[in-house]
Amino acid sequence: MRPLKHGYTNRTATDGTVVAKTYEGPGADLRLRGERLLLERLQGRLPVPPVRAADARTLTLGLMAGVPGQELLEEQPAAVLAGCGEMLRRIHATPPDVLAGDGGEAAAGGVLVHGDFGPQNVLLDPGTFAVTAVVDWEFAHVGDPVEDLAWCEWIVRMHHPHHRHHLPAFFRAYAAQVPPWPVRRRAMLDRCEALRRFCAREEPDGPGVRLWRERTTLTSGWRE
Repeated sequence: MRPLKHGYTNRTATDGTVVAKTYEGPGADLRLRGERLLLERLQGRLPVPPVRAADARTLTLGLMAGVPGQELLEEQPAAVLAGCGEMLRRIHATPPDVLAGDGGEAAAGGVLVHGDFGPQNVLLDPGTFAVTAVVDWEFAHVGDPVEDLAWCEWIVRMHHPHHRHHLPAFFRAYAAQVPPWPVRRRAMLDRCEALRRFCAREEPDGPGVRLWRERTTLTSGWRE
C-alpha cells in the first residue's frame, strides 16, 4: 500500500485496486460508520466508491478511475468546475432519506449535503473531464444547499485564487438558484468555525485551531 497524495483529515493508501481509509481525529468511529452506510446506500444512485471491507478504524473501498479535480484545474478550470456544478446538482437532487437511520425514516427538510464538496473530492476523466466519482462523504448530512455551494467556492478562492474568475462556470452548471454573496460568505465562515471546533476537540490550542482562525480572518475579508 502506498499513501495517496491528497489525504488531509485521515490517512489514505492504495495498492492499485483498493483504497484503505483510516479515520483519525474526533469521532473517527462515528464518521467511519456514517460514511460506510451512506456509500452503501448511494450505490447505483451516484458515482461513489464501493465498500469492500471495514474494521474499527479503516474502511476499504474500491479504487475509482479518474484524477482529482484539483490536479486538473490548471489544465481546464472551467470544465472542471462545470463538472463539479453538474454533479452537485445531482447530489442535491438525491432523496435525503439515504441518510435516514436504519429504520429507513426520512430526514425532515433540507437536501443531501456532501459536507466537504469541491474539486479536491471529485474525480474526473482527464480526457473528457466527465466526473467519474465523488469521494470523502464522512461529513455528509441533511442541510442547506448553500453549504456545498459555498464550500466549493471557498476551496477555489483559498487554494486556487487565480481561477476564481471561472467560478461562474460552476454556478451555471449547477443550474439552480445560487444564494447571494453575503449568504455564501456566511456559510464559508460557519464551516471554518466548525472545522476550528473539530480541531479543538483533539488539541484545544493546536496548529489546526490556529490555522482555521487564520483562514476565518482571511475569509471574512473577501469581497465578491
